[in-house]
Amino acid sequence: MRKHLRNPWVWIAAALLFALWMFWPRPVSSPGPTPAPPPIRTSNESAPLATLPVSTTAPLARPDIPDFLPPEALATIELIHRDGPFPHRQDGSTFGNREGRLPQKPRGYYREYTVDTPGLDHRGARRIVTGGQPPEAWYYSDDHYDSFRAFSVPEEQLQ
Repeated sequence: MRKHLRNPWVWIAAALLFALWMFWPRPVSSPGPTPAPPPIRTSNESAPLATLPVSTTAPLARPDIPDFLPPEALATIELIHRDGPFPHRQDGSTFGNREGRLPQKPRGYYREYTVDTPGLDHRGARRIVTGGQPPEAWYYSDDHYDSFRAFSVPEEQLQ
């Protein structure tokens, strides 16, 4: 037998390389190409409102939402409107606004919700924060609360 194969350090190094190969994080693979989402209606278009493909019960009409919201935000808006069920246990919990980036309100006024990010196997950084119950203020953050952009969801379109 060859002399280097009897050396225990060779076997230890081989075992470490094998363990690294087995447990090294790999990118999450998609089951196939994701179909393009239907276009979001802007306020100057006269096309009829489409419905969200997420709901199996009465679908929510697509509100006029700004371009900065990703398509996945529509599903989150619908879940907020229906009061769940939410995919993440933190969804619907109180948002503390500790950094003071939103207007100061009493504790419990703000609630946070996850906006899914395709390809991630965790919550990601995208959130919708609402104010009031039912929501009267809507904010979107795509950088885990470092910044917010206000938007509105017309109440008549949530009926």
